[in-house]
Amino acid sequence: MSDIAFPLRIDSRGRTARAGRQDHVRQLVEQVLFTAPGERVNRPTFGCGLLQLVFQPNSEPLAVAVRVTVQAALHEWLGDLISVDKVEVRADEEILRVTVAYTVRATDEARVDEFRSTP
Repeated sequence: MSDIAFPLRIDSRGRTARAGRQDHVRQLVEQVLFTAPGERVNRPTFGCGLLQLVFQPNSEPLAVAVRVTVQAALHEWLGDLISVDKVEVRADEEILRVTVAYTVRATDEARVDEFRSTP
């Protein structure tokens, strides 16, 4: 089974690129993290706006706020697909690293993916 790949692109055959189920779920998590609320017309509350935080002063309070925001957004938008086990946020200099440990509900597969935001 495959789904449309993110970001949307054309493959070598001139068709819409596809992604396997594992990649697709990771891409959905990435979309939630990097989409800013208000960015999607038909879903104005979608996303958690991680990219907006790139220009905020990097600190421990920011990391805590991001962790809570990420957990809430993933639960709201992907709660039927994944169960979030743990979210870790590290603020290292100008890089904000978000590690998400989750279980894919359909396959019961545990996954850990890291996402980072840099200026």
